[in-house]
Order: sequence, then structure tokens, then C-alpha cells
Amino acid sequence: MADPKGFLTTPRQDWPRRPVGERVRDWNEIHVPGALLPIVGAQADRCMDCGIPFCHDACPLGNLIPDWNDLVARDDWWAAAERLHATNNFPEFTGRLCPAPCEAGCVLAINQPAVTIKNVECAIADRAWEEGFAGPAPPDRLSGRTVAVIGSGPTGLAAAQQLTRAGHTVAVYERDDRIGGLMRYGIPEFKMEKRHLERRIGQMRAEGTKFRTSTTVGRDVDAVGLRARYDAVVIATGATAWRDLAVPGRELSGVHQAMEYLPLANRVCEGDLEASPLSAAGRDVVIVGGGDTGSDCLGTAVREGAASVTQLDIYDRPGDERDEVTEPWPTYPKLYRLSASHEEAGALRTAPEAAEDSDARLFAASTLRLTGDADGRVRALHLVEVDAERRPRPGTERVLPAGLVLLALGFFGPDRGDGLVAGLGLELEPRGTIARDAGFATNVPGVFAAGDAARGQSLIVWAIAEGRAVAAAVDRHLTDGTTRLPAPIGPYDRPMRA
Repeated sequence: MADPKGFLTTPRQDWPRRPVGERVRDWNEIHVPGALLPIVGAQADRCMDCGIPFCHDACPLGNLIPDWNDLVARDDWWAAAERLHATNNFPEFTGRLCPAPCEAGCVLAINQPAVTIKNVECAIADRAWEEGFAGPAPPDRLSGRTVAVIGSGPTGLAAAQQLTRAGHTVAVYERDDRIGGLMRYGIPEFKMEKRHLERRIGQMRAEGTKFRTSTTVGRDVDAVGLRARYDAVVIATGATAWRDLAVPGRELSGVHQAMEYLPLANRVCEGDLEASPLSAAGRDVVIVGGGDTGSDCLGTAVREGAASVTQLDIYDRPGDERDEVTEPWPTYPKLYRLSASHEEAGALRTAPEAAEDSDARLFAASTLRLTGDADGRVRALHLVEVDAERRPRPGTERVLPAGLVLLALGFFGPDRGDGLVAGLGLELEPRGTIARDAGFATNVPGVFAAGDAARGQSLIVWAIAEGRAVAAAVDRHLTDGTTRLPAPIGPYDRPMRA
């Protein structure tokens, strides 16, 4: 480490966010442009060179965090970028979107605020692009083998880039009209501007990866025929089968899944639409689901001009400090966290019933039913408080005004309606994910599965790690059983952190 006393003398300083009143008026990223680089060197210097870096284990990619912290502290950005890209294809994505389990595993976090690992990672990635350290890396020669990757989310893109760099000819099939999967249409622009995605896609094109958009394998292209055309197929379609809300009134107009709502807002930002047909403008919005997707809906509704917004979380409000008995260091703790969107909830008039939480969240809240008007449009959501076992607490029923109800309840596996799973005859796990062995292989020879489609709903860092690992497995399958590609994980190496 550059400064042996850095962690003692320098307090934690995060990348500052733009003022709430400013950022809710646009769709630009929430952080102050240009404010990260001046502070990140001193923050990297807080890394303790602890000898046993638990941040390595906490990160599914096995990022060389102490190495690039030290290099940033010494202002060696080229070497830092080299170390970072050795384990992560898309650090500018994880530096903006990952919840940073590495920071929970930071040794400094035992009794101090953790090193700002995520901010340092983002700074390295952005500096690499600015300085030209992230140019295309095409293979020296082609193997003559071909691979189809189905799905262009972080898993599919990571697998495709690794396999292309290994010399295989790779085509990525995406059912949407643009590449990126949930990073394109599920992640709001204010969390990650799509220019970062376009830049990586351009890099991959220059390396030789081919992209086929607006193509649903199993519907537009026969799944069995596709398998016959390629030497191997990687299924990385994600877990797109959403969970629904089985309550009276679910059929009312104005009740939508989060992934019906968020893509339309992203299409407005892309210039495809002048306004979203599901816009929250002027409506009382209730979001059912307390996770990150619900938070994304909240921030989007604020920017669209919602009259009020309330987010329901069925779990009790988490504590402000780690519970050392149930969640000892270095496990990832369930804490009360204030996302940028929750900060922004105070920028508009929140529902009176949510006044107990300034961020518009109601905890321990379960939906009983939805009611509407004579035209069949939703007008109210009826809820009740619940205990830790989700049993209703008598006398706690209440009614929230609701002109738009968004369901952000998570996902349970790949979409089975597009013909891919049935067409190939893929076996499924009881929970609905694609079955695979320890080498990512499915029951169909030459077909591999990775990411949320096989692992289940998880984090972007897990998605990239699985993409890199399945690429190594496919490379072994296509060659003599060896590979030079790094394989950070196997599908069952560690418990899932979702």
C-alpha cells in the first residue's frame, strides 16, 4: 500500500451525488460529473494490504482489489486498468450497478467504513476509456469453431467476448431491437447512461463478435436448427419469467409489471417514444416490492412527475447496523439502505400514509386487494401490516390511493413461452431454472446455460462471472479439453447472493 496509515488518517468519501432538485429534472446519471477522480486516489490509499483480502472471496469475479487500489493510489492507471480487466470484462457496469458485496467483505469494515471499492473500480474503468487503455483485443487467429450466444445481458456479452477473444466465431442473438438485455431496457438511464453500453458493444464488434437483434430463438429462428448450425450454444436469456400478485383486483387496468413499465421509460430516453404510454405523470403510484427493481420504478416515477409514490416492502425495516450474531462479518448484511431513488422520493409529495418514512417506503406491508372505478381502472390498494412470519396484524389495514400499481416481485426462471426451452427439450430444475451440470452443460449435447436463466435471479457481478466461466467451459468443449480462458467460478462454488 502506498500509505501504511491511509486507513487511519483518511475518512471514507463516496462519489457525491448531484442535488436531488437538479437530478430529478433530467435522466442523466445521478453522480456529479468529474467529482470522482480528485478523491479516488486518497480513497484507494485506505486499502490496508490486509494480507488475507476477504474482498476477493466476497466478489464472485475474484477481482484483484488490493492490487488495483495500490496502483490507483500510486497514480499508475494503465497497470490498474490491466489488473481490473484481467477479471472483469465490464467494470464500468459493475462500478455503477453492483451492490458491492466486496465492500461488505473489506477487512477495514470490521470497525470502520469500508474502502470505496466500487467507486475506485468505476474510476479505473472510466479512466481506461479516456486514456485509450480499453481498445479492442481481437484474436490472433480463428479456431474455425462457431458459437451462438442467446441473450445479450451481462452474462451473454461476457461469454461472447471471452469466446471471441479465444478465436471462436461468435454470434449473439437478442430478442429486443437493441443489444444489452436488462442493462438496456431494465436499468434506468439515471443509474447507467447507455453510452457506456454502446462503447462496449462497439469494442466487441471491432473484435469480431456478431450481433443479431430482433430475433427470438424458438420463434423467429428454430431452436433445433440453430443448434445444428453452431458447434456450441450458450443460453444466457436471463430470468425473465416474473412473479405475479395473486390478489383480487389484479385484472384492473393500471396494474403492470415493473418490466412492462421500465422499458418504456428507457425507450423514451432512446428517442423511440415521445412519452411513455404507462407514464406516472399526475398519478398516485404504488410499487409492490422492496428491492432494487422497485427502487428503479420509484426513481422513474419521480422523473415522470408522479403525484405521489409509495413503495411497499413485505419485510420489516432492516437495522442501521450489522447484526453480529446473525450476519457476522464478512457476510453481506441486510441493512437499511437509502438509494438515490429513495432520496428523491422527498422531491415530490409522497402519500400521507408513507410519511413515517421520508423515502416513501412502507415496511412489513402486504397487499390484500386492489379496487377500481366503474371503468375498471385501479383507484386504491388495500394493505395490512404483517409480522416476521407474514401474518396480518389485526387493526392495521389501510388504503392507499393508486392510479398506477407496479409489481416488482422478482423473477423465477427463463421465459418458457418463446419456444426455446421446449424446442431444445431442456430439462428444468424444480424452481424453474435450466438444469446444468458442474461444467455448465445442459442435458442437450453442445448446449450450455449460464446466468440468471440457470442460476436464478442474482447480481450483475454474478452474471459477468458466470459468463466468463461458461466461456471457459465452452472453450474446453470445442478444443482438446484445455482452455486458456480464466474460469472464476463453477455454478455451485458458492451460495447465491441475490
